[in-house]
Amino acid sequence: MNGIKFIDLFCGIGGFRVALEKRRLECVFSSDIDLYARESYKLNFGEMPSGDITEIPEKKIPKHDILCGGFPCQSFSISGKQGGISDPRGRLFYEILRIAQYHKPCILILENVKNILSINGGLVVKTIEAKLNEIGYDLHKHTLNSSYFGVPQARERVYFVALRKDMRTSGSPGLDYAPPRENRADIFLKDVLEEEVDDDFIIRRDDINIVKNEENIEYKLKPIRVGTVNKGGQGERIYSPKGHAVTQSAYGGGIGARTGLYNTRQGVRRLTVNECKRVMGFDVSHIVSGGIQGYQQLGNAVVPDMVGYVYDSIKGVSPKPLYSI
Repeated sequence: MNGIKFIDLFCGIGGFRVALEKRRLECVFSSDIDLYARESYKLNFGEMPSGDITEIPEKKIPKHDILCGGFPCQSFSISGKQGGISDPRGRLFYEILRIAQYHKPCILILENVKNILSINGGLVVKTIEAKLNEIGYDLHKHTLNSSYFGVPQARERVYFVALRKDMRTSGSPGLDYAPPRENRADIFLKDVLEEEVDDDFIIRRDDINIVKNEENIEYKLKPIRVGTVNKGGQGERIYSPKGHAVTQSAYGGGIGARTGLYNTRQGVRRLTVNECKRVMGFDVSHIVSGGIQGYQQLGNAVVPDMVGYVYDSIKGVSPKPLYSI
């Protein structure tokens, strides 16, 4: 293939790849440290990703136009220890720098949790911007919520688009970026739920408290809380199918951990793996590991549709390899 080439770092189950292959881009390298995620990736794309990126010399990575990476967010997440760049997982950003400095891809597309903007008083994101500037990139960063882009899940994420400075003026026109416009499509959790689920997903407890009647609820592009289980803590809040799913997560506590709880026709229940795929924007045919591993993989994934919107908003991209310009 002679088209635009990209690499897929911290690839997980391949959200970046799903989006970019739809746009006829070619993936030439992928990497993830998690064996279960790598095995799922292989089942979906026919190749096993490389392992720990810290052990892979940059010269062993093929030449590419675009570097993609949803770099690990645990050190930046509100639910994590918020160690930031000082955390070993946070320092994986420096692996991105190492590879970008060597290969000089024209574009970097990165994704992380919203909290990365405020942790350490904003020092983390200032460091990211300064380091990218040092190696020749202008950084654009925007917080986008998938609820406003036709995905029935409230998922706020920061998307970083770094453009190589010399590509801003070369070519016709030069590279530029503006955040994608919200489409506010009318899609709701109710639209992606299965008609019938196994009894294992249904919550049967005496301390379920529903405070809003579904008949009186209007459709909204956000989670609509209608009740609680137990004391209503994390994973114990119940939401209406007329709204959106809460943010899918890899971990979390409570009886509704990872998926949230929803007041469906069958009763209050968790989401199935296939429903989680839909609220993440994956096709149900996309393969994930069984059991909790599958939920964790989806909770850690990037939303393919969101990556697609971000890529489509980069102006001046040629169908030919960018590095040949």
